[in-house]
Amino acid sequence: MALLSYRDKHILSAQQLRKLSEHKYSCFSASLLDPLLQPWWNWLVAQTPLWLAPNLITIVGLILNVVTTLILICYSPNGVEAPPRWTCLLCALGLFIYQSLDSIDGKQARRTNTSSPLGELFDHGCDSISTVFVALSACISCQLGHYPNWLFFQCFCAIALFYCAHWQTYVSGTMRFGRIDVTEAQFSIIAIHLVSAALGPEIWLTKLPYFNCESRFLPIYVACGVDLILALRYTKCILTEGCGKNGSSVAGTSVLSPSIPLTLVVLPALMIAQKSPQNIFTEHASVYILAFGMVAAKVTNKLVIAHMTKAEMEYLDWSLLGPSLLFLNQYFNCIVPEIWLLWFTLIWGTQDLLRYCAQVCLEICQHLRIDLFRIPYSPKGAATHPATASVSSQSNFGSSGSSADKNGGSAHRKSKSKPH
Repeated sequence: MALLSYRDKHILSAQQLRKLSEHKYSCFSASLLDPLLQPWWNWLVAQTPLWLAPNLITIVGLILNVVTTLILICYSPNGVEAPPRWTCLLCALGLFIYQSLDSIDGKQARRTNTSSPLGELFDHGCDSISTVFVALSACISCQLGHYPNWLFFQCFCAIALFYCAHWQTYVSGTMRFGRIDVTEAQFSIIAIHLVSAALGPEIWLTKLPYFNCESRFLPIYVACGVDLILALRYTKCILTEGCGKNGSSVAGTSVLSPSIPLTLVVLPALMIAQKSPQNIFTEHASVYILAFGMVAAKVTNKLVIAHMTKAEMEYLDWSLLGPSLLFLNQYFNCIVPEIWLLWFTLIWGTQDLLRYCAQVCLEICQHLRIDLFRIPYSPKGAATHPATASVSSQSNFGSSGSSADKNGGSAHRKSKSKPH
């Protein structure tokens, strides 16, 4: 049945695969923390065996991040109960490992001369999933479940802003990182987990002197400020920096067209949460965030593919089946228990995302004649000294420039070339 099997037809057309082969990664970064972390990343990649595939490094980091977050969720599924301190410490460690491995996968690709557009796509795909778990873990660590509206806002802001980061890339052709961006956000969340681990999650319930509010509102307000700055920056880029004909996107389409898939995820999520007669979000916050997060990850991956293949993005997607059923169920006065449909949304969305990503990776591997998780040959031209190679070698598809990027390649000034 075509609905249940991606293998009945190719996801990527021959033209998209050709455009993908021609794709050149372009980015600009002015991150405050990246230059400080370069010595650590360079040392770490120097310890990495040359036979270890870059994508394998990425997926191992993602798995550790997801597993540590799921452990935290098990102890506080709604973000109301105080999780054990060791679960917060575990989350901090998992996120730090993920961030470190995510930063060296591109360096490893250049050390082994295995850089390819697939590495960029795989990196962004893992990030789209990680964003959901990282945002949720931070909210649970602060016990934000006591304020369901804030929990919803913070999680969906993170999901939407990650989508918007790739939206502006789809429009301008260049991924941009500001002074306060993904690396700074990740280390801020690590700090939140470490505070919860050291002082106990209850520390976020204490009142701040002179402010007459709980201490957990301090990171909330800071996050809101950063969210606003990022949103304004993305909006300006999307509206004014289209690189296509007449200011259009890289595919020649309207710069506003990617707003449709995002709206089809966020708006139903908000309406279902607010109008649920069974308080589906309040009672099952983690399941709700993960369910809609997987749907958002799927549409984000499709946006990344549209950018890399310079193709028009499809608006409708089968991952929206779960949210549609939840919406229709409420319209007909919940003839099916909402929790059943919520679990269906999570399971359906997760399998749809994984099968889609697996099929796309398979098609690209076949087209480029490469393997996803292994290096089937001795690296050509690998430098004798790994540490030197990690810094000096250049990306096969980075932009020209004189500054070393985050992963050791060469791109725009202070570039953060995470993908490989």
